Amino acid sequence: MKYYIIAGEASGDLHGSNLIKALVKEDPKADIRCWGGDLMEAAGGHLVKHYRDLAFMGFWEVLLHLRTILGNISFCKKDILKFQPDVIVYIDYPGFNMRIAKWAKTQGFKNHYYISPQIWAWKESRIKAIKRDLDALYVILPFEENYFKAKHNFPVEFVGNPLVEVIKQERESKTVSPLAIPQEKPIIALLPGSRKQEIDKMMPIFLAVIAHFPKYHFVIAGAPGIAPEWYSKFTIHPSVSLLHNQTYSLLKSAFAAIVTSGTATLETALFKVPQMVCYKSSALSYAIAKRIVKLDFISLVNLIMGEEVVKELIQNDCTVAEISTELKRICEKETRTALLERYEALEEKLGKTDASQKVAQRLFKAIS
Repeated sequence: MKYYIIAGEASGDLHGSNLIKALVKEDPKADIRCWGGDLMEAAGGHLVKHYRDLAFMGFWEVLLHLRTILGNISFCKKDILKFQPDVIVYIDYPGFNMRIAKWAKTQGFKNHYYISPQIWAWKESRIKAIKRDLDALYVILPFEENYFKAKHNFPVEFVGNPLVEVIKQERESKTVSPLAIPQEKPIIALLPGSRKQEIDKMMPIFLAVIAHFPKYHFVIAGAPGIAPEWYSKFTIHPSVSLLHNQTYSLLKSAFAAIVTSGTATLETALFKVPQMVCYKSSALSYAIAKRIVKLDFISLVNLIMGEEVVKELIQNDCTVAEISTELKRICEKETRTALLERYEALEEKLGKTDASQKVAQRLFKAIS
């Protein structure tokens, strides 16, 4: 069977790669064409477009790159028509994927969506398009199943969270961390994001914190879609190192972490690393987001638990002083113990199932 998979970010590349591996087991003759990254290509997908050419963040940034985005949409449609897949699989990345799904439905293609658009956070009106354009929706956050079924009368399936199994295997593996840093110092992991714009926004703040913590060594998690040399401007300080494209190895060794909001907050929690969540965008992007996003929290950890498990420092609260205070707090034994207990409860909520295999089985069954 022929599968066309579209992922537009680093997290989508990870989940897409595991889905491809599961699809090949389920359907040994699978012909898979994809948008994603190095992981999806290594898993066996024929890579059409890399996510590093697709990642634009913020409302203003999207407007600046509108011509490129529209060009990508046009190219994607032509590529799908040429490939003629039995099913199109969309992984997150809703701004792009929902546009393709609308068109694909009119062309008679089967549309399956894995990792739902977060309409519970913003753009709830997208439910009309979801009902109209999607043949199946697989969700990975426990509260999403009830949200779609009870509030919108749309049948979805909670397949478990793919990160649970991936990180459990990584935590239990005996691979040695390649960190070339002074081992006598505890490691503070810095996870500033996967896009250059957000990294440039967050890293100067993170670096200014270093002077307050001479007993620790700080390690930046380099994003796979960005060349290691690009980070050189941040690693001049002797207490800062870069570990490129090995975030999980870094989290296995970390004592604590400063994390930009996103999938990384959940990954850090599943590695049982005390963390704080920091986020800062342009004044315009933040002002627009504040008007349309109606959530009590921005981190996945807090959203899933329905309470502030990890401290969130957003926009004006994202300062050197606030980060330093919170970092000191999560390095203390009492705080760490309490956090780890809440992380255990989080993992219980996420379930233990193999999400990738479940989705692969549903996909193969739907087109067989």
